[in-house]
Amino acid sequence: MSLSPDAGHARGRGTQPSATLRGSLSADELPREKLIAHGRKILSDEELLAIFLRTGLHGCNVLELARQLKKRAGSLTALGRLEASEIMELVKGIGPAKAATLAAVFELGRRAVQEAPEVYKISEPSDVYDLMAEQLRYEMQEHFCVLSLNLRNEVIHRSSIAMGTLSRVILHPRDVFRDPIRHSAARIVLVHNHPSGDPSPSRQDIELTEKLAKAGHTLLIPVEDHVIIGTASGEREPFYSFKKAGRLFTA
Repeated sequence: MSLSPDAGHARGRGTQPSATLRGSLSADELPREKLIAHGRKILSDEELLAIFLRTGLHGCNVLELARQLKKRAGSLTALGRLEASEIMELVKGIGPAKAATLAAVFELGRRAVQEAPEVYKISEPSDVYDLMAEQLRYEMQEHFCVLSLNLRNEVIHRSSIAMGTLSRVILHPRDVFRDPIRHSAARIVLVHNHPSGDPSPSRQDIELTEKLAKAGHTLLIPVEDHVIIGTASGEREPFYSFKKAGRLFTA
């Protein structure tokens, strides 16, 4: 398929879908109209991307362009990691306007999920995943975070402790417990990501968890759980919980 630069900017900018966007799409297939009529959750990844792309390229409607972008990036997560200049390299004809729009959308979404609600209660590992996944799963390096909880298991503070290589994070217990002590945490939850997408714990993860759990016992700030953020694959959950797996150190 030959993709040439989008001529959409040279055409009218009215509220009606452009001819390029319409292409062979019926009214029911137009993503923007579909979202307004049925809500955002019904749209596919490609349809949501198409709304921000606005128009396709010559010989390629906007949905086909969205599919090409996602396919060449490898996944929606991988696309979300790219800078605008890298998005422009994925498909010939993608210009600065489209690339900058997509990069900005992903960054805005990442920042939005970092704003924890006023009260967020951790009842199970999936709550940790829901809170932290969008922040961590786009990262190309391992990031280690600590959630400080009160007696009601509500998050009172989030700390980013360390950033490591693709395979390891180096940190010390004093760095992990500094903020929980400062905020009078009753307990903490450890969280980090695996850029590979496989949340299974490594030997280093297991050793670190045991070391920090023992330190928490000494400081009377127990480690409630350690959740590793990855991505779903088949029947595998997108996260690993030491507590759920029964591998969390208890005195």
